[in-house]
Amino acid sequence: MPHFEIYAADMTAARAFYGGLFYWTFTAHPMAEDMEYWIAEGAGVGEGQGLTLGMMTRPDTAHAPGTAIRGGTMTFEVDSCDDRYAWALANGGAEALPPTDYPGIGRAAYVEDGQGNVVGMITPAETEK
Repeated sequence: MPHFEIYAADMTAARAFYGGLFYWTFTAHPMAEDMEYWIAEGAGVGEGQGLTLGMMTRPDTAHAPGTAIRGGTMTFEVDSCDDRYAWALANGGAEALPPTDYPGIGRAAYVEDGQGNVVGMITPAETEK
């Protein structure tokens, strides 16, 4: 099963940010004694949904806001790219790429999450039937 992890220095802020942005809930997961680890559940993410997601304490220093992408980016489908983008900016996120239309693909945007990561959102283009 595909799995990815989000690193965060402030776990409470990161859970609030991603929980609000994508409507995910988080459950503490027992790991090593000194490691804080959370599992996310939500639309398309979680046990039995094809993709699992963990959140763990960042093992290094977060990268400075506004610098180049420092790893893979995650992009999730949302009902309204503009609505979720505005929510992110109002709740601790920073602009990485404003909502942009990509013909035949959809409307996408990227934000910095306040923890040194960049996350994307996309509202797919409507397909003709």
